[in-house]
Amino acid sequence: MRRHDIDWIRIIALGMLIIYHAVIAFQPWGHLISFIQNKESLEFLWIFMMIFNIWRIPILFMISGMGAYFALRNKNWNVFLKDRSVRILFPYVFGFFFICPITIFLASTFYGKQIGYYPNPGHLWFLGNIYSYVLLLLPIMSYCIKNPDNFIFKIFRILLKHRLGIFSLALIIGLEGVLFSPNDYADYPMNIHGFMLGLICFFFGFIMVSMRHDFWPIIKDTRSITLFFASIFCIIRLYFALTIDYEGPKFVIGFESMCWMLAIFGYGSLHLNHQSKVLAYLKDAVYPIYILHMPLQSLLSYLIIPTKVPLLLKLNFIIIGTLFCSIFLYEIIKRMKWIRPIFGLKKIIIN
Repeated sequence: MRRHDIDWIRIIALGMLIIYHAVIAFQPWGHLISFIQNKESLEFLWIFMMIFNIWRIPILFMISGMGAYFALRNKNWNVFLKDRSVRILFPYVFGFFFICPITIFLASTFYGKQIGYYPNPGHLWFLGNIYSYVLLLLPIMSYCIKNPDNFIFKIFRILLKHRLGIFSLALIIGLEGVLFSPNDYADYPMNIHGFMLGLICFFFGFIMVSMRHDFWPIIKDTRSITLFFASIFCIIRLYFALTIDYEGPKFVIGFESMCWMLAIFGYGSLHLNHQSKVLAYLKDAVYPIYILHMPLQSLLSYLIIPTKVPLLLKLNFIIIGTLFCSIFLYEIIKRMKWIRPIFGLKKIIIN
């Protein structure tokens, strides 16, 4: 049975990603990471970004692990690996050479720099990580599916004998923060912290849906508790960040991050686990939109930022324009059989 709540959370997380990337263009340091930056800043918006920065990427890693379970449960490992190579590796390689260089080219042109063709993973670093996790964890995932009474599931069942055992996941995420996190916890792309955190979250996502009859009732029952802890730790973290420019102990940040994710899955399972026409459309569109949104956002920033439009209007034009342009291109892409796999869509005939 398909979990519609997981689809909704994935779509919402992508929407937050588009907003996040648009807001960076209005921060005083945006140019340092190859964003087209507005001269005047909207620094107060970064407070809102700080609230969800510590879980917006980890939750997508977790959802990817859940997706791996659904894709593998009825396939043997070689069919699954071929499918993941087409759905993940193919778009990643294409994007590396033909999508992400557009973003660098637009930024370098905007700043008057002479940077030629520059293949790079850009925002698609996430896909590279996911494919690595598939390769690393495939033997373990295949073993767990074929042997439901395996020792890994037994360990988690022991931890979950009491409903507060769900916080053992948060403790592990917190420990990762202590061992691998850089100065900025939300610095995920292309470093050991982002890779290890993603690996753990991916595996947790796989375990959570594999043992859904053990996990999901507890996630629902503890949703108020996990939301409470997430909120308290978030308030403390924001206070430190805004008063002494210190984001707090990495263990506490990791613990908070997992509490947010558990709370989101808990409330999502109650309020988002339903089908709709909007969901049916967006669950297929979300992957191509993710691939396309950065070069489109850079192009819109290139055109809009130099204008004398008020700051908040500029930001809204970039966000809304990115979404509409992405959907427009998706409508074209989904009708072209040969180009669908490049953007992560299944190769089917569209009448």
